[in-house]
Amino acid sequence: MTDTIDLSKFEKKMIIRNIEEKDIDEILAMQALCFPGMVPWEREHLESHLEHFPEGQFCAEFEGKIIGSCSSLIINFDEYDDRHTWDDITDNGYISNHNPDGYNMYGIEVMVHPEYRRMKIGHRLYEARKDLARRLNLKSIIIGGRIPNYHKFEKEMSPRQYVQEVIHHKIYDPVLSFQLLNGFLLMRINPNYLPDDRASGKYATLMEWNNVDYMPNTKRFYKTALPVRICVVQYQMKQINSFEEFANQVEYYTDVASDASADFAVFPELLTTQLMSFSDEKSPSRAIRRLTEYTEEYISLFTELAVKYNVNIVGGSHFVEEDNGKIFNVAYLFRRDGTIEKQYKIHITPNERKWWGISRGDDVKVFDTDCGKVAIQICYDIEFPELARIATEKGAKIIFTPFCTEDRQGYLRVRYCSQARAVENQIYTVISGTVGNLPQTENMDIQYAQSAIFAPSDFEFARDGIVGECNPNIEMVVIGDVDLEILRRQRQSGTVRQLKDRRHDVYGIRYRKN
Repeated sequence: MTDTIDLSKFEKKMIIRNIEEKDIDEILAMQALCFPGMVPWEREHLESHLEHFPEGQFCAEFEGKIIGSCSSLIINFDEYDDRHTWDDITDNGYISNHNPDGYNMYGIEVMVHPEYRRMKIGHRLYEARKDLARRLNLKSIIIGGRIPNYHKFEKEMSPRQYVQEVIHHKIYDPVLSFQLLNGFLLMRINPNYLPDDRASGKYATLMEWNNVDYMPNTKRFYKTALPVRICVVQYQMKQINSFEEFANQVEYYTDVASDASADFAVFPELLTTQLMSFSDEKSPSRAIRRLTEYTEEYISLFTELAVKYNVNIVGGSHFVEEDNGKIFNVAYLFRRDGTIEKQYKIHITPNERKWWGISRGDDVKVFDTDCGKVAIQICYDIEFPELARIATEKGAKIIFTPFCTEDRQGYLRVRYCSQARAVENQIYTVISGTVGNLPQTENMDIQYAQSAIFAPSDFEFARDGIVGECNPNIEMVVIGDVDLEILRRQRQSGTVRQLKDRRHDVYGIRYRKN
């Protein structure tokens, strides 16, 4: 028998998937319907969620329309006060405190469009969270749940009594009853959790779902340090006669870093301008274009060294010709697994424009490495605090700054700003500069540097916030260890907590992405 019925016209497509940036406007509109009278998300909140933990943000899509969503982050719950507020646990809704190495997922919101309730949308979203918790081997999911029917009973009973009545099925609460049905157990009741949640009397039930498939990882439980060793090269600019001489000098320092078991070897800005010392081109602009002809040799050299010596290399910076003849100042990251990343210099100095006609980059990159997330901000870029804050919000724990300055004033601008960025963002910063001279090379005749590794200024970090530094204007290296575990702890419980204490309600940074 031939089936003449077109089944496709009866299909209704329900999808649970991760939220994408294109969904934000629909979610904001839905929130206004779900939570009237409460302060809603701003677009910046949801963008921040996608930036820090995209896999933890889910939505329900029905027939092409967003009808439900939920948001979450990962934390170590033991680091927070049991009587925390929603603002405490979410960094005021931005989840920039998300910790990928944490043990607990924390659910911060679930909503279902009023016209699509009783379709088990909330249950599907909770199941997506549970599946993610199992996949990431998280110990539990914790939520601070509203009790929106409490206002009907607050004159008759305390929040504790109300919750017990709901647990014993004597009172129905649309949120608490739902959470109990989904396997969550009551931990405690927190006052002043959401100041604008008048229906719940500002109370919330702290509840937990335990992952029975959780497999404890001993290293995670007892991790007291996560050291990263950095070798900073204060590079001598001197007359050479061939690319091979340059390669020998670079390989020598890479070998030094490898012998010290360094995770990163960091070279200075404009490192390859040393190649102009054996060029007979006197015009600075034409000499720079000649320099770009070495791009492939430069990339091949550093890639080979990173793999051969098993060290991640921040390869200083090099002038590259792209985009119909434009010249860019580009810093490359050569990972020891053979992969390559690059960061364009965003702010161009008047000197670079005047002599070389350098074009600007326009993207703040953060790179994954086997030692965590890092960023590169070339020389002048570190003097703009917005860039470091953007990189930090993208997860960077270390910012490398290759620089090239000709006098002490220029050097101190780079140094002071790097130290300030370390304090402001509770991160490590690293500066690597050139010394020596290239007397026959226009606009590269003298150099001034004192390369260094900086930390935030607090008790667990190095004295004066200086992990290590070179002597000024001498060819040498400085090798130092930075501890990412100390950094994580200090962000949560340091003497000051610049990241947690930011006033998002007063100010913010808007990053215009490409």
